[in-house]
Amino acid sequence: MELQEPTPEALQRKLYFLLEQLQDMARELPPKYQMRVPIELLSGLANCLLNDTIFEIVKGLMEIQHVTEKHLFQQRLQVINKHTLEIQKMINNTTDPQQQDLQKALLLSRHKEEMKQTDMKLIMQLDQKFRMKILGLSLTFQ
Repeated sequence: MELQEPTPEALQRKLYFLLEQLQDMARELPPKYQMRVPIELLSGLANCLLNDTIFEIVKGLMEIQHVTEKHLFQQRLQVINKHTLEIQKMINNTTDPQQQDLQKALLLSRHKEEMKQTDMKLIMQLDQKFRMKILGLSLTFQ
């Protein structure tokens, strides 16, 4: 089965539809940003969106992003779970309440720093993946 090229009229209707959708989105922006989105920019974007290839690339990138975010979130949950287990183990092994409070304060302080480091590492990974996607996308259109 052969794919038919859309007629000029169909492309024009699609272009107007996309432009209208983009204008609606632009109206939802705060007023100070609306002024920075001229109709020429929206028209250019609508023209770019006529090509289904862009939709497929964006769809693929979004899928990769969701999987990546889910994986990184799982890594963060593992660290939180490890911290919870460390506190529980300390409570089980320490009978003196004062000693428990002191140990818990020390653990929480260490956990806070560890979580900060973990979050920074995860952000760096997201940033690196984002840069790789953008680089791959720019190479696609050269």
